[in-house]
Amino acid sequence: MPTKRDYYEILGAKKNATLDEIKKAYRELALRYHPDRVPHEQKKEAEEKFKEISEAYAVLSDAQKRALYDQYGHSGIDQKYAYEDIFKGADFSSVFGNMGDYGMGGGLFEDIFSDLGFDISGSRGRQGGQGRRRGHDLEIATDITLEEAARGVEKTIILPRYEVCSICSGSGAKPGTKKTTCSQCRGEGRTVVSNGFFQMAQTCSRCSGEGAITQSPCLQCRGEGRIKATHRIKVKIPAGVDNGSRLRVRGEGEAGTAARGDLYVVIEVQPHTLFKRHGNDILIEVSVSLTKAILGSEIEVSTLEGHVRMKIPAGTQSGKIFRLREKGIPDLHGRDIGDELVRVTVEIPARLNNEQLRLIQEFARASGETIEKGSFAEKIKRTFR
Repeated sequence: MPTKRDYYEILGAKKNATLDEIKKAYRELALRYHPDRVPHEQKKEAEEKFKEISEAYAVLSDAQKRALYDQYGHSGIDQKYAYEDIFKGADFSSVFGNMGDYGMGGGLFEDIFSDLGFDISGSRGRQGGQGRRRGHDLEIATDITLEEAARGVEKTIILPRYEVCSICSGSGAKPGTKKTTCSQCRGEGRTVVSNGFFQMAQTCSRCSGEGAITQSPCLQCRGEGRIKATHRIKVKIPAGVDNGSRLRVRGEGEAGTAARGDLYVVIEVQPHTLFKRHGNDILIEVSVSLTKAILGSEIEVSTLEGHVRMKIPAGTQSGKIFRLREKGIPDLHGRDIGDELVRVTVEIPARLNNEQLRLIQEFARASGETIEKGSFAEKIKRTFR
């Protein structure tokens, strides 16, 4: 029998992790590896991973079990807490029933499986509807400019998704016909799998959880109750979003047999020709002439809102950064506005005429610099003639 992995390692948690940290780690892994959220070819691997992390959480989230595990390792945990046999043969698209009796109900588990569209309340005998589930969440990316990220913008997104069939109103049955009660689950939509101490309710394989069989399927959706369609929605993107931000639009995902899923809009801010973003600040590089840098001047600087005049003092060095307050990106949560950082680059003339060379030599002498043959000034003279 292969050696079992350490429960803390499975969840990616430290030995001294708090209960909240254990819960957070499990939630992230459970949502990532639930077999209904992965491509079909990865389903088997995901099932094994899901079993493993669920077993680890069942032990580490319970104070007594965790104390035994910390002291004795896997040998200190009663086999009734192991999940290998519990999940054997289970349909992971099923409803997880009666989990609360074994320390797995309420709070976190209800939240996680609710996110997946499952009902784990453990109640029995409800007719039909056991297979009713929330539609899948969708994710789509949209491009915006840096100016739009700073001001906020409304975008129209074209979204392919499943919609409720307009002919059968989602029932999947041909208009004028009725469904018949499923003989396998007797209308409950699920069957119960027992394994010693545990019981698990799983979706009825015959009616797919509906509790009823469609004898005459709708011709438009072929009994699915949904059809693929293209939908246009307007999404308000708030000021302050950054590249990679995810906006949740509730109820705009795919239609399910119960509620719709949500839509997640991933923001991709396009590179700007002038500005670079650093948090809520933006950086721009501006070139100034040698004389303006030496004598001081007022220069024109681009901002996200247009152009402004900015004074630079005499003796400004190349690389000096000036700050234009509140000319950057608004904070996404409305706390403040970033600044614009202006980095000055002093331009050295590429060509000098005789008069300019003479004046530079005079400046050098006035500064106490010795000009010798073959000096830098002479090299400049030869270069630019």
